[in-house]
Formats: sequence, C-alpha cells, structure tokens
Amino acid sequence: MNTLYLITGAAGYLGGEVCRQMVTRGMKARALVLQNDKMKCYIPDEIECYEGDLCDKNSLEKFFEVPSQTETIVMHCASMVALGEERRELVMNVNVKGTMNIIDCCLQRPECKKLVYVGSTGTIPELSHGQKMTEPERFDETKVVGVYGQSKAIASQCVLDAVRERGLNACIVMPSGILGPGDYAIGPVTKGMLMQLHGETRIGVAGTFNLCDVRDLANGLFLAAEKGKAGESYILANEVVSYPEFAALSAQEGNCKKPLIYLSRRIATIAAIILEIPAKIKGTTPALTKYEIYNLSRNNNFDSSKARRELGYTSRPYRETIHDEIEWLHKIGKV
Repeated sequence: MNTLYLITGAAGYLGGEVCRQMVTRGMKARALVLQNDKMKCYIPDEIECYEGDLCDKNSLEKFFEVPSQTETIVMHCASMVALGEERRELVMNVNVKGTMNIIDCCLQRPECKKLVYVGSTGTIPELSHGQKMTEPERFDETKVVGVYGQSKAIASQCVLDAVRERGLNACIVMPSGILGPGDYAIGPVTKGMLMQLHGETRIGVAGTFNLCDVRDLANGLFLAAEKGKAGESYILANEVVSYPEFAALSAQEGNCKKPLIYLSRRIATIAAIILEIPAKIKGTTPALTKYEIYNLSRNNNFDSSKARRELGYTSRPYRETIHDEIEWLHKIGKV
C-alpha cells in the first residue's frame, strides 16, 4: 500500500514548508492551490499541484481521487488570516465551510486514513497573565477574540464533532505564531522584521510574542500524522518572548537598530483606532489594528508539554530562527 499526503494551503507559509519537507523526506504528496495563486511558484516541482477551492466541494474531487492501492493522509493547512473584522463573512466561509468540506471529503473516501487539522492557539480562551494555557476539551468561539480565532474555534469543534459522531480519524495541531524562512507572502511578523532591518521601526508596542520556527511546526505536523490520537489537540508553541527582547535579537542578528520607545497597550490601542478609520474608508488594511495590539498584550503563555511528551515535538531558540530568517531575506533580495 502506497501513502500519498494531500496538503491544503500548500502555497502558504506553513504549507509551503510542509511541501519542502515532504521532498527532503522522500514522501509523495500533492498540493491544493487556488486558481491563479501567485505563490504556487514556490511549491517544489516534485509536488503535484491541483487547483481547487475549499468552499466549492465539487472542485476538490480530483484532489482527493487517488490510484488503487493508495491510502491518503490529509494535512489541512489552508486558512484565511484576518487582523481585523473587515472580511468576517469571507473568513468564516473559508475557515469554517472549507474545513467542513474537507471533513466530508475525508469521510467519503475509505482510502483516507487520517486528517491532521491545523488549528490555532487563538482558539484558546485567555487566562490571566502568569497562568499557562492548555488544549481545551471543547472549542467555544464566544470565548475568544477576533474573527480569525472565532472561525478557527468553530472549525476545530467541527473536527472534534466529526471524530466523535462520524468516526473520522483526525487530530488537531495548534500553532502559536509563525517565524522563520520561507514567508514569501511577507506576513505581519516578517513585515515587522523587515521594517526594523531597514531602520523604519522607531516605535514598538510593549507586549509579548509566542512564535515558532516554521520548520519546527511543519515537523510537528509529521509527528501528529504519525503519533497523534483521534480527537486529541496538540499545542505547538515556543517560549514567551517580550517585544523588546525580540527586537534586541533582531538588532544583533541583523546589525540594525532597535525601537527607541515602546507604547503601552492603552496608547497603542488609541493609535490603532485612529489608523483604522481612514483604512476602513479606503478599504485597505491599517498599519496597526486593535487585534494586533490584543495579540501582543494578551497572555501568550501556551503550554506545549502535551505535544512534547506525546508527539516528540521540539522548538529551537529564537536567535537561531531570527538568524535564519534574516539570512533568507538577504538571499531573496528583501534586505
């Protein structure tokens, strides 16, 4: 029996790294990409690409069709990230309906042996600072902040319900933030790093990060595919690092300056509100959002001991990841 991995979100940050590791590990995989997705050029040539839309179940049929004597493992990495509320309907459609379609496709095909769903630590209700947060037994979107976290909470519960009520073999991995080489779309964290490297960051925000190396997260998906138990969730996180500590490491590794001052949550939130007004009028993304401020100021102490104990998950030091990402940014000509 041959094993074929089916990867959604393969043109994204995490999905792209999963594809690269598939190649280095000598595994066979195919990727689901949106039609005309400019990022698919970064998917390794060894990975066969299939066009489809998560929200259109019929478009997923060819992606799931495999030769006889083949079993599949699905890694559902695709999602739509939103730092504000401006695209709520679209985010809910992609993250919830899209996941429900993937669940249905898995259940309709006996050759599909397992689903690894990529959730988020943003689905965990926040505890007071100083307390560690662990995997919830049930996901409740009414207890989390932001449309992205809410949509992922609903989708995560859909996965658990399918396990308990429909016999789906699936587990959930819950990454915190993502850091490291390969962010070709230049997401918020990479954008912030580039601004500092270019000497454009004079003001920071007092707060913390919990960021994982994308390579460690991808490895966590492979571990979950191998060892993850049906109906279980696993936090894939790192140590908490403060913004000043993170900026200092970036300054050391990138030979650049640190922010001069750090705004309090209250002042930063006021600034975000002001910046969001013209952005809403123009239909653009503001330079700073209230949701970003919340993520910096919230309790980011996520406990990944379960994944470390049961899966063998590991995370590397921030300095190594920052060094490698800066080196990669130089390599692709961004610095």
